Amino acid sequence: MTLISRRNLLLTTSAAVAAAGFPMPSIAAGKTIKIGAVQPFSGGLELFGKQAQMGLELAASEINAAGGIMGHQVEVLYEDNKTDPKTSVERARKVIQRDEAIAVSGPITSAARDAMAGTMKRMKTPLLYATNYEGGICDRYLFSFNTVPNQDTAPLIPYLKEAGVGDSYYMFGADYVWPRNMFKAANAMIKQIGGTSLGEEYTPFGVKDFSSVIRKIADSGAKILLFALPGADGITFIKQAEEFGLMQKVTVAFLGFAETYLGAFGVGKGEGMYAGLPMVANSEEPGVQEFVSKIRKREGDDAVVSFYVMTHYNSLMAVKGGLEKAGKVDKEALIDGMAGLTFDIPTGKAMITEADHHVAMNMYIGKTGGGTLNVEKALGVIEPAKQCG
Repeated sequence: MTLISRRNLLLTTSAAVAAAGFPMPSIAAGKTIKIGAVQPFSGGLELFGKQAQMGLELAASEINAAGGIMGHQVEVLYEDNKTDPKTSVERARKVIQRDEAIAVSGPITSAARDAMAGTMKRMKTPLLYATNYEGGICDRYLFSFNTVPNQDTAPLIPYLKEAGVGDSYYMFGADYVWPRNMFKAANAMIKQIGGTSLGEEYTPFGVKDFSSVIRKIADSGAKILLFALPGADGITFIKQAEEFGLMQKVTVAFLGFAETYLGAFGVGKGEGMYAGLPMVANSEEPGVQEFVSKIRKREGDDAVVSFYVMTHYNSLMAVKGGLEKAGKVDKEALIDGMAGLTFDIPTGKAMITEADHHVAMNMYIGKTGGGTLNVEKALGVIEPAKQCG
């Protein structure tokens, strides 16, 4: 072998060893990082899909304006799941297989989330779930950026008793996973404070006349209506409850309530309702004021900003923090990087739990009044209950 051949062989061998020791990132330098967004833009919950989009768009624009993630620009690819579990699975598979999304944001309903879970696990792709839900999920491929019952409902029930509102409840919600499991958790919380549950009822989506259940609630003698009927159906119920005078007899504790509902019930209606939530848009906190201002600069001065906007914004910021922490751009690195991550959000610091991928963050009790949602009490940081084991 000639001296030149030996030298070339040594150089080739050295390069191979170096490559084995320092593997190339899964995404080549300069390639766009794609995030799928499987959200409802039709089918009844499009109100929430738009809120999610507003948060994701702001996060992506801020990340890209600051140079991206380790030099990669971020692109969010939107797919309408039509508020349907089957469509959610189809759209998730599409953005993962065709578009090579590194993660998927969405959906809104627990039924759609559960339907997507198997696909996310098989395709080893993290799901960025930024909707408040009933808890109970522990999976490597799911990250929850919103609240679980011990964060939003557990503080609300004793607060209402201490505030003199009452401790007797009637529960009414949509007939699907989230309301049923939320009410199951709430029943245990009500017992802990010595309260009573006087009725529990569920309705399918699309009901137009709630007069019979309104009469049942009024006749029950309950002081508080624990309410879990989202979207247009929830608006219809509250409007009819106002017409029948129910709102003068009971106080509504509205699970999942956000600023998106304000004004939908009519002038001077829907007042005095309570909710536990991770952000109130008219809070005087500087971080919240700045966040709301940024959204309205992009979307218009009349844009409604709810905690759904913030939690979806947070989810994409966590992707940035997780990948930079891992120092590598691929799905498994993203999961490892986000687990245990502490990062800044508009309401302060947030921390993703190491084992079960839920978020500890500041929480608030809000109350409607004067046509807006106000902070009734700041609760400080509440850690999510353990979901594993």
